[in-house]
This record gives sequence, structure tokens and C-alpha cells, in this order.
Amino acid sequence: MGGQGDMAFTPRDWGWQPPALTPEYRTTVARAPANPLLRLPPTPSELSGPVFGHGDVAAGDNDLLHNHAAPGQSAIGERIILHGRVVDQDGRPVPGTLIEVWQANAGGRYRHRVDGYLAALDPNFAGCGRVLTGADGAYSFHTVKPGAYPWPNSANSWRPAHIHLSIFGTAFAQRLITQCYFQGDPLIPHCAIVRALPDPAARDRLVARLDLEATVPFDSVAYRFDIVLRGRAATVFENRPEGM
Repeated sequence: MGGQGDMAFTPRDWGWQPPALTPEYRTTVARAPANPLLRLPPTPSELSGPVFGHGDVAAGDNDLLHNHAAPGQSAIGERIILHGRVVDQDGRPVPGTLIEVWQANAGGRYRHRVDGYLAALDPNFAGCGRVLTGADGAYSFHTVKPGAYPWPNSANSWRPAHIHLSIFGTAFAQRLITQCYFQGDPLIPHCAIVRALPDPAARDRLVARLDLEATVPFDSVAYRFDIVLRGRAATVFENRPEGM
């Protein structure tokens, strides 16, 4: 595959991406393909669109502190700003691309009917938001830092604080679903999902860095998380690849 000029993209480096089968990450044993993958040529629908306009995203959709809060109320927890840029495989900004996020609350619980963790729900926090990137590929979310939570991978498995991101890019072939973690979290090296990445440099690419220059004094700590779609140094997927 070549560059975007001929409506194609550089192939993904599957040595950089997580393998489908990682026995330490228990659920991959059942869901990993049992037979070799088949490579299919991309179709026009995968090499064009989707197109999102500003009418698709409402003002305040990227403010998770208030977008589902009662009037005059705010989500409970450590207030943070998650921001960065989305660029393509050649480092060019990707403007107007839709980013959606979802996350647990400050106690580590998702607002979801199947989440039975004993941490309390926050009635003013839904844990989801979206935004379109600007002309320079920049994006920003105002939210709370999610809490760690246990998961049934083993007797004492904990997920580090993380935020899920879905990025559409300029075509479905660029679609990326990933997670970002936070600099200094001691649970990161113990997480089986993070450890599924074979290259330590790839794991490091999923860590949002403290950004004091973007911090709002007496308000919110900022973290920077830049995203690369496809090609060289692409941001790695969650364990289940999309956009193949």
C-alpha cells in the first residue's frame, strides 16, 4: 500500500501491534482466530469517509465534568485535561476527525448495567464524550481521572487508570480504538492487557504525559496524548484490531 494520494495506506506493523492470542490476557484464548488470517484488498468504502461536521458534535460534548451533570453540579474526582494532536502516518494533522472517549469514574466504576464493582456511582458523571479535531489536529477533553478497578483475569488483577478512545480518521481504514494510561501509574507494568504489547516502546506510546504548560492553575492537571494513525510509529490498538 502507498500513501493517501492513491487512496491507500501504509500497512500496519503487526510486530508493533498486540498479537491476537496472549494467554496471560485470558479472554484472548477464546476469541483469538484459530486459523491464519486472510488478507482482503480494501474496498472504496474502506478508503473513503466517514465525514463528520460540527453539527454532529454539540458544544460541551467534550466536557465530561458537566455533560451529564445536573444544573450547577459537577463530576466528583481529580479534575484533568486530556489533550493532544491526531496526525497521519507522515505527521500531518488530521482535522475534523471524530474522537469518542469512555471511562470509569473516579472510583473505578463504569456507568453500565453490567458493572458490579462495589465503588459508588457518581450521579453527575456518565463517563463518555466526543469532540472533532481542529485544523491542526488538536483535541481536548475535560474530565476526571478514572480510578483503578479489579477485573477477573486472575485472583488479584487490577486495571490501571485509563481512558478508552475511538478515532475515525479520514477513512475506515484508519479507524483506531485504543486506551491511554497515565504517567507514573504503578499498575501499568502489572496489567496483562498492557503486557500483551511485545515492544516496550509500544507500551510507552500508550502513556499520557504530565503537561504542566497546559495545566489550569487551581483547576485541572493536564496530560498530553498524541495519536498517530497508520504507518510508521502508529498508536497501538486495544488487543482486538480494527480497520485491518
